[in-house]
Amino acid sequence: MISRIEPSTIGDHSPTGPEERTLLFRAGERVYGCEISVVKEIIPWRRPTRIPGSPEWVQGIINLRGTILTVFDLGQRITPSRPQARDGSIVMMEVGTRCVGIAVDAVMDVRQLVPERADAQGEGGLVRGVGHLDRTVVILIDVRALVSDVLL
Repeated sequence: MISRIEPSTIGDHSPTGPEERTLLFRAGERVYGCEISVVKEIIPWRRPTRIPGSPEWVQGIINLRGTILTVFDLGQRITPSRPQARDGSIVMMEVGTRCVGIAVDAVMDVRQLVPERADAQGEGGLVRGVGHLDRTVVILIDVRALVSDVLL
C-alpha cells in the first residue's frame, strides 16, 4: 500500500517544494531516494570491468545493450569503509546526455515525497535534502552532482 509521506514536524527542516515521485533504494543501512524522472532503467547487478586508477567506489564499466555505463557503489562512495556491493541492483540514471549506474543493495518502492532542506550539506555534497517514510529518514540524492562527480 502506498501512502502519502508527510514532512517531519521535528527539527528545523522546511519543505523545499511540492511532492515529487521518488525512487527509494537501500545502500547499507540507509534509505536513499532520487527523483524518478532521472531513472532510465533498473537492472540486476552484474560484475563491472574495473577501470585502472579509478577510486575504490567506482566499480567499473558495463556494456548495457551497446551503452557503456560507469557503475559505482553509492554505499561505498558515502561510507568508504563499507565493502563493495556484490549483488543487488544497478539503477541506471540519465541527466541530459550523461548516464551512470548506481549499485544499490535493494530497490524498494516509488513514493510521493515532500523534500525538506537538510540542515547541512552532507555526504560529500551529494545530498539535496531529506524526506520521511514512516519513522525512516530518506536521504535525497542530488543526481546532477552525482553524475558530475562520476563523469568529470
